[in-house]
Amino acid sequence: MRIRLVLTVLAFAGLASAQPPSIRTSDPVLNGASFQTGVPLTGGSLVSIFGTRLASSMASADSIPLAASLGGASVQFVNGSTKLNAPMLYAQPDGASPSQINCQVPWNLVPNNSTATVSVIVTRDGVASPPAQVTVGPASPGVFFSNGRAVAVNLDGTLVWPANLIPNFPTHGAKPGDVIIVYATGLGAVDSPIADGAASLDKLRNTLVAPIVLIGGVQAPLAFSGLAPQFVGVNQLNVVIPDIPPNDNAPFQLQMGGFTTSDQITISVTK
Repeated sequence: MRIRLVLTVLAFAGLASAQPPSIRTSDPVLNGASFQTGVPLTGGSLVSIFGTRLASSMASADSIPLAASLGGASVQFVNGSTKLNAPMLYAQPDGASPSQINCQVPWNLVPNNSTATVSVIVTRDGVASPPAQVTVGPASPGVFFSNGRAVAVNLDGTLVWPANLIPNFPTHGAKPGDVIIVYATGLGAVDSPIADGAASLDKLRNTLVAPIVLIGGVQAPLAFSGLAPQFVGVNQLNVVIPDIPPNDNAPFQLQMGGFTTSDQITISVTK
């Protein structure tokens, strides 16, 4: 009798472990910087996939080029007959937060800077999810941020946030005319091909189209728009602060491809 009970428990455990991963139906894949809804994905950009049972263990990438599997999971993007594996940055199983995967959209998924509806499939421990349908287009700008502050860096290496915002951590605003570095994703194709999952350490790569940058609603001169050399799927913008009044909460926005990023992401501008 005890043996039968044990076998029954094991059978149910086996069924549970074989349940397929599931990508959520509403906003299944979002821009990995902004998490903004209603915008397409873009080749080369970082995205976050949400659902249940997406991974079997928590894992983060520890080397570049990025691998195509992590935490027992892999992701495939399918556009017609084109099937490409996504380089993986992070995998999180079910727990206190929803299951999540952070990965890079393959660069050549949709050719010629066109727009297409594609399928995303997550496979965990050999079991595939039902496909989720997402739109991939030429641009989907998103600014990386923390607590509403853009990930923006002064040339001295400090964050462009209000002074003394973080105890024992140097921050200060930027003055008109200063150059700052801001990190984003989703700015589209670049002027020299790069492999999926690779960083751009070998050369500078410029975006084919530069976004419009607004700081406090005023267009800011843009000195560089391309790939951040040391990161995978991350864009770097070298921006000149325009002549605007001091504002510790100056909105930092990008406009590109008919999309505008949130005005709730800010930097600090001083005199």
